[in-house]
Amino acid sequence: MKRRYIFATSVAFAMISAPTLAGPKKTGTQATELDPTGRGAISGIGIESRDIDAMADMVFRDIMGRQDIMNRDTAPRIILDNSEFRNESSQRINSKLMTDTLRASLNRTAAGKVRFINRQNMARIQEERELKRTGVADTGTTGLTRGVSGADFFLAATMTSLDSRDGKSGIQQRRTQIVFELIDVETGDIVYTSEPYVTLRAAGEDVIYR
Repeated sequence: MKRRYIFATSVAFAMISAPTLAGPKKTGTQATELDPTGRGAISGIGIESRDIDAMADMVFRDIMGRQDIMNRDTAPRIILDNSEFRNESSQRINSKLMTDTLRASLNRTAAGKVRFINRQNMARIQEERELKRTGVADTGTTGLTRGVSGADFFLAATMTSLDSRDGKSGIQQRRTQIVFELIDVETGDIVYTSEPYVTLRAAGEDVIYR
């Protein structure tokens, strides 16, 4: 009787322990590598990853092809960040994705023919200038200047959209348009306006953009 009890207990223990020894059951979908310039696995009616690369490439080629900007005796200074990006559309979007991609492409290819001015980190720059001028820090390797670099232009962009929805089918449609402009900060002249980047997309149910 005792031997049967020991055997039954061993079998029950093995049955309980078996799933634990096998490890937790895997759930969910495995991550997939995608081409950022192509259509993603999730797509909707708004601006997406491939559009950001396409827009940056369009503006990059335009500016690099402008002889009045690229062939100056002194390299022009341009403010290129998301401070002048106005989103008047119905879609949420991280504008830094666009401006950072564009600035990286221009800075890498322009080879010193264009200089970019940083205004978003002005507080940090002023802090370092004060440390140098009070003797807390030395003057570095480039010496001191009377002021920070002044800009010649800034790149602005405006994003707008027009939405419509079919009440019977529930299909949603959105036209999105983005226009870039290079503006002279001294005169206010618009020296460059991009061709409008336009998308027109429809879907039965839109995705959530964050």
